[in-house]
Amino acid sequence: MTSVTKPTIDSIGAPTEVLVSPNANALATKPSLGILGAISSAHMVNDMMQSLILAMYPILKGEFSLSFTQIGLITLTYQLTASLLQPLVGLMTDRRPQPYSLPIGMLSTLIGLMLLAVAPSFSILLLAAAFIGLGSSIFHPESSRIARLASGGQHGFAQSFFQVGGNMGTAIGPLLAAAVIVPFGQRSVAWFGLIALLGVVVLLQVSRWYAAHHKATAGSRRVSVESPYSRKVVIGAIAVLLVLIFSKYFYTAGLSSFYTFYLMERFGLTVQSAQLHLFYFLFASAVGTLLGGPLGDRIGRKPVIWVSILGVAPFALLLPHANLFWTTALTVVIGLVLSSAFSAILVYAQELMPGKVGMVSGLFFGFAFGMAGLGAAVLGIFADRTSIAHVYESIAYLPLLGLVAALLPKEIRRPKQ
Repeated sequence: MTSVTKPTIDSIGAPTEVLVSPNANALATKPSLGILGAISSAHMVNDMMQSLILAMYPILKGEFSLSFTQIGLITLTYQLTASLLQPLVGLMTDRRPQPYSLPIGMLSTLIGLMLLAVAPSFSILLLAAAFIGLGSSIFHPESSRIARLASGGQHGFAQSFFQVGGNMGTAIGPLLAAAVIVPFGQRSVAWFGLIALLGVVVLLQVSRWYAAHHKATAGSRRVSVESPYSRKVVIGAIAVLLVLIFSKYFYTAGLSSFYTFYLMERFGLTVQSAQLHLFYFLFASAVGTLLGGPLGDRIGRKPVIWVSILGVAPFALLLPHANLFWTTALTVVIGLVLSSAFSAILVYAQELMPGKVGMVSGLFFGFAFGMAGLGAAVLGIFADRTSIAHVYESIAYLPLLGLVAALLPKEIRRPKQ
């Protein structure tokens, strides 16, 4: 057996080694839908728990007399906790897979929920947000790897299937908040701990499959796989993709974190009605996520990336000037188009750096969460000093950064392995 080359951050564009199982060709013909369904369901639970924080902002603002700056700091805490740790988790698990880390991550999310339910002060709210962020940092790199392992070679489809679970969880959170937390108060968040426990059970089953898969391939031969691009091209393409992630998630943070307040302030909606409109946007985002990956498999990642970021710009520029009906319609279109980007971006990056799935997934999930948290914090300060309407007018220009997608290299399609 050839020696194993450890994936490192400074080996961008260098050859890396991947397992080749005797049954690899057979596995590449059909996705493992049961595993994809389980990991997508767990993603739904994970991101639902995060969205509960988002949906609770109007309640927490009144309960603790929070400013928009403090609301932004809550988002920054759980997003930054996740973003700083995810690349490290991904790098570590590239070297030494940790199948049973997934239920441990969900337990961290459960602790965060319990703290959120009983938090007596703003500092405890931040601690709860940090535990939820820690859970995500453990969950995303390994679960993204499992989605790729179960893809049967249909990598875009598998990532979209995995991602749509998270988007559905994010969309459901505001509905659950409106139905349970608004009428029954902060402590009712504790009931959602039962859902987190169910997530732990599901992830234990996924971890067993992953551990068995890892054991079965322990004796497989390893072959060197080089990136189809030079080191310089890979570094440049990763930089362009990170700019696109910044554009997408900074804009999304402004849109989603303050959307309920925007609707309540501008159109006089109630909390429940505003959260229903937030659900429309988040549900459209889930649908767009499901479409993005398979489209990338069929027509290529680069066209999907180009259209999904830059294509949002006209709608984003119109949004601050629209009435309630067109505000809802425009945000649905924005959610549908913009969300199709991430799966395509992630798989594109994985193909730039073959054999480093964990590190790439951790880097991009982490950077996405970091930009979302930073966006929420910065825009929260801006909203306090000006108004939410000014926030929406300012962020409308961010999708124009989609122009940098023209700098991405032409895709080199590999045969399925």
